[in-house]
Amino acid sequence: MSCDISRGRLEPCKDSVGGLNAVYFINKGDLGKETYETGTDVIDDFGTPTAYRFDIKGGSTYTENITSSRENGTTTFEQVLELQLTKLTKEDHKTVKLLAYGSPHVLIEDNNGNVFVAGLEHGLDVSGGTIVSGAAMGDMSGYTLTFSGMEKAPANFVKDGDLSAAGVTVTLGS
Repeated sequence: MSCDISRGRLEPCKDSVGGLNAVYFINKGDLGKETYETGTDVIDDFGTPTAYRFDIKGGSTYTENITSSRENGTTTFEQVLELQLTKLTKEDHKTVKLLAYGSPHVLIEDNNGNVFVAGLEHGLDVSGGTIVSGAAMGDMSGYTLTFSGMEKAPANFVKDGDLSAAGVTVTLGS
């Protein structure tokens, strides 16, 4: 693998926004063998996994921390998803428990229409979180979950952010 770059970058237009729109959980091991758009790191097919969509707004974030060591000859990408899910329900309680027990692959859709695949190889683990009822009537009642994982490469884009074209069946919540 060559480490030489092959392109530069111009200053982009100011037409990008922050924030996340939704996350999609795929049970660990249910991803098919991914294929890539020719000559890129963009995934265009996953096989036929089922993804479970969670709509999110506001307080959820996704961050990748790059750690590179010349001494060790290594580079890793820590993927961290901070998820805020409002409203406590008995159904969500069980789902949160199962997410904490597992290591799902997570597709993250941002407010620009991009979809990233976090935990592609190893999945993401719940490394912390809370179940809160709030104190005052205006306080949050719900779940906060921190998912984290370590990968050899940054989260890949899904081609055109189109999950159905990539073979993913999306199951919506109720």
